[in-house]
Amino acid sequence: MAAWQRHQAGGRRILIVSYHRVVNDFTGELQRSIPGLLISQETFRRHLEELGAAGYQFATMGEALDVMAGKRTTQKDLCVVTFDDGYRDVYRYAYPVLKELGVPAITYLPAALIGTEQRFNHDRLFHLLHRAVARGYQPRFDVLPGPTAQLLDTVLSGRMRVSAALDDFIGQYPTDTLVETIHALEERLGSGPDLLPEQGDLMNWDEVRRMVRDGFDFGAHTLGHRVLTHEPLATVEREVRESKAIIERETGITVRDFAYCNGWYSDELIRVLVRNGFRSAVTTEDMPNRIGGDPFTLKRKVLWENFSLGLGGEYSPSLTVCQMDDCFGMLGLRGPVPGRRPQLAETDSSNAVARPAGTPLEVNG
Repeated sequence: MAAWQRHQAGGRRILIVSYHRVVNDFTGELQRSIPGLLISQETFRRHLEELGAAGYQFATMGEALDVMAGKRTTQKDLCVVTFDDGYRDVYRYAYPVLKELGVPAITYLPAALIGTEQRFNHDRLFHLLHRAVARGYQPRFDVLPGPTAQLLDTVLSGRMRVSAALDDFIGQYPTDTLVETIHALEERLGSGPDLLPEQGDLMNWDEVRRMVRDGFDFGAHTLGHRVLTHEPLATVEREVRESKAIIERETGITVRDFAYCNGWYSDELIRVLVRNGFRSAVTTEDMPNRIGGDPFTLKRKVLWENFSLGLGGEYSPSLTVCQMDDCFGMLGLRGPVPGRRPQLAETDSSNAVARPAGTPLEVNG
């Protein structure tokens, strides 16, 4: 299967893997966080070890792009390790493992949130919805904003799990609506420190600079984690340009790589990236990368803890290797969710954005 994949890819496989949060206590964190963002430090280490044992050579994004562009050759299949969002537990638990094993990596930062006490909108909504369920909240749907009422009804009725309902909600509405929903839920649930999640804190700039000094790279992931296909092009331009400028100012590096929030992109968005000096952008499309492929639609395999759990709930090396080698995709048992989406038109006054349902938040950036 690997030989066939190399042939299809044009000579060598270029696997890009993506993670979000690497945690010390997966079971404990699972009770209060979006499951698909989590992987334990032990499982993360085993992923790296087994990728190496399977014949992959770890590479920087720049090295992989050179191979894709035909500027250099490689005797081995390449693997690029990426992290989305800049969670502090990546610094705490992934960074030491990467250093120990000598594995390069790139982390995509939401530049305006780094060094603050803020939490991502998706983490805040997940936390508030769980609080609503735990408190037995009985909403008056007639006094709630329409999107908030829709989300609460879906969760409180039991029709969908919180993470699945939240996924569909984020896929439908732009950031301003998410913020409105957060405020509406906080107002109805009353004041108190438990309305802000303790977990999900982000790196500060000193931690980022320490990783830079150790040779790790960083890319941009907008200013505040906006799904840019939901936004007008003026907002897209600002998010791209200013996120790049902030990271460069704080670290002294040149930012050339970008990660699409939710993995969604458009031709218009790509043109903005090119105009602002980027050389690549990663999606969450779980497909092979091909020699000569578009560096602005790089495919990634987004991984979390349960991708490596066997039928008995234990870690399965065989299953992990099957995931890395895309055996299930080759057998037609799993298909990728496309990331290319229509760009919101400047004249579109609606705040709802149509898209196919079922793109799991757990495995998106």
